[in-house]
Amino acid sequence: MDLILKILFYLYLCSGVRCVLQIPWLPCQFTDEQVSVNKEGHTETQHMPREAMLQFGQKGEAPVNPHAITFLITGSKLDLRRYMEGVEADQLECELRRYSTEGIHVRWPVIGAQDYNFWFTCTLRHSKGLFTVTGFLRQPTDQPPPGQQDYHRWSAIGDREILTTSVALVIKTKTPSVKAGLWSQQKLHCQFGIDHKAAHATVEWHWQYHGKRTKLFSHNSRTGETQGTGVDLKALIGGDASYKLLSTEMSSEGTYVCSVSVTPLSASVDINLHIEEPPHVSLSVGPVLSLQEGTNHKVICRAERYYPLDVEIVWSKQDVAALVQELQNVQHSNHEHSPDNTLSVSAHFFLQASLKDSGKLYTCSVSHQSLSAPIRTSFILSVEEPSNWMMYLTMVAPFIVLYLLVRRFHLVKRHTI
Repeated sequence: MDLILKILFYLYLCSGVRCVLQIPWLPCQFTDEQVSVNKEGHTETQHMPREAMLQFGQKGEAPVNPHAITFLITGSKLDLRRYMEGVEADQLECELRRYSTEGIHVRWPVIGAQDYNFWFTCTLRHSKGLFTVTGFLRQPTDQPPPGQQDYHRWSAIGDREILTTSVALVIKTKTPSVKAGLWSQQKLHCQFGIDHKAAHATVEWHWQYHGKRTKLFSHNSRTGETQGTGVDLKALIGGDASYKLLSTEMSSEGTYVCSVSVTPLSASVDINLHIEEPPHVSLSVGPVLSLQEGTNHKVICRAERYYPLDVEIVWSKQDVAALVQELQNVQHSNHEHSPDNTLSVSAHFFLQASLKDSGKLYTCSVSHQSLSAPIRTSFILSVEEPSNWMMYLTMVAPFIVLYLLVRRFHLVKRHTI
């Protein structure tokens, strides 16, 4: 009976989301660092890419790849794989790095922790940009804390060494890159987890753009002090630090940084918000343009209130045989800036009505990065032959003009006499 209950519980954990145990290991790149001081007394860091494996298991397990550095992640209250729901191993990009506590050395408050730990970060990115996860790996050591910055005394790691670690802190975003239109509401996702309860954490949001950095929100769980708005404090207790933008403006564009600090660790994820406003396309003529043969007409296609630069406007005509020909005699206006910093531009051509073009479809096609497909708007040209009275007027008009000129000449001559 106990075995059946265990099986049912296992199936329950694996239902709805992909079972996390289906990813037992991942190939990773370990970017090692060698820190030295040059002759001028400045610190120099040399980055060295090395082959590594991220392996989930128990202490003492044999490495999956004995020829690579193995980061063996043993059990803790945080399972890094639960932050990678619904993905295959080949959809993940894995990077490992050393982490410096910048001279801050405290005992990590979990059972069996040592007074000093080596720290590493493991960043997992979805190959299609669906999420970014960073986990902080703790490797206990019997070594005493160094009396200087830890990166000056980092231990060398062998090519086949096994590093037994556990996950201490995780931070994740499901929105590493966001494309938003103007005046829209956006939720910038950020969640975190810590391997022990009652952790004293500080959660902050910053906005960065062109060298400018502004604090948007801050909450200290120890003091309860909160600055700014945008984060649900009730959700924050459960690890949801998502930030809500009520209405995006052009000035909302930039990089949003969600950070979680638990001494001596500081984790953060970047979320890039891009404003994209699709163009509104209109023509200066209706669905059918009726002209008399031989007349000229200026036709304008206008793309308005789009962002960012640039749009492409193409005029074409299509006959009854579905042959499409791009028009070459098209002129474009300069970009116009609106008060909200959106842009507008137009493209026009002069249409000379000809009977051979009657019935053809003229199309303006507008492309922009905010559009999945170009916007197309068209009209049909209808050309009519001049009426009989128009033909008569055309033939008689020169004689009338000549008569009026001769009469005026005689009147002037008579007046001078």
